[in-house]
Amino acid sequence: MSSSDRNTHPLLSARAAALAHPVGVVCWMVVGPVAGPAFALLHGAGNGILTIAKGTLPLVYFGPVGYGQRQGIMMAPSRVAQAFAPLLFGLCIERWGSGALWISGGLGLSALAALLWLRTSAPETRP
Repeated sequence: MSSSDRNTHPLLSARAAALAHPVGVVCWMVVGPVAGPAFALLHGAGNGILTIAKGTLPLVYFGPVGYGQRQGIMMAPSRVAQAFAPLLFGLCIERWGSGALWISGGLGLSALAALLWLRTSAPETRP
């Protein structure tokens, strides 16, 4: 890992990760199934980077004190959403076919919007 990689703010990585799936959706919807490999790579890369960002962003913004408890509280809604996602996405596919990808792309863009709202400088934390 180069020193420039270590100096990149985790928020920038999270933003790129959140953008990867919507870009993959646009590729699929514009080009068609032939863009399946590009979609899979973008989706997978975004998921992988986001996994790392979910661990590093709370450290940057809140510090290490109470990290485990804070992570547990913040990740609970995510776990519930992940539990219902296959069922809900299956219902969307049943109703709209491949158009359901626009919904997942829109959710990715809403995540990106939330990440764009955050500042790269961490707020002051109290000991």
